[in-house]
Amino acid sequence: MKGWERGALRAMEFVAQPALAGAAFCLLALGVVTWLPALAAAAVALQDWRRDGGGRPFTGTLRAFPHCWRALWKDALAASALIAVLATNCLFLLGRASATAWVLLPVQFALLAALAVYALSLAASLAVGTEDGLRRRAAVLAFASPRRGLVLLLALLLVPPAMLPVPLGPLLLGPTVPLLLALSLYAPLNPRKPA
Repeated sequence: MKGWERGALRAMEFVAQPALAGAAFCLLALGVVTWLPALAAAAVALQDWRRDGGGRPFTGTLRAFPHCWRALWKDALAASALIAVLATNCLFLLGRASATAWVLLPVQFALLAALAVYALSLAASLAVGTEDGLRRRAAVLAFASPRRGLVLLLALLLVPPAMLPVPLGPLLLGPTVPLLLALSLYAPLNPRKPA
């Protein structure tokens, strides 16, 4: 195989592997509260692919889901309930024309954004490390550096619309591309050497 053919296949792998993990995520997230463990399972499969070149992200996501469910089912219930409350608050406040509503509405959106960044960080933390100190590590990844938190939030907001030209892109790549970013921020494959 020529060099350009190998490069083209490698480039296609960078689209196919996250899309396959995204397909498994969508399948597993059909349950109301299974979205967070499904996100963590996709992160586990993508981390295996990043580290070892394992080319089975769909089945890897399915295999990792039971462990991720056991580790995150309480977090998934709490996050799902919090999302429902915040979404209801937003809908209620959008129907009001008072100054108080316009002050409280951005607070609801900020809480939703913080929850989204924390959920992404929680999935990446479980994929890279053990369950010991999982929530603390996720909070550090999400909130210790404002720049890193902003990058994760922008990825969550901008990747799904950017994937609109790709058929099923927002569903398949919308969750996995931000996951890859979170994994690369949490555990770079080529760590920099200290100066």
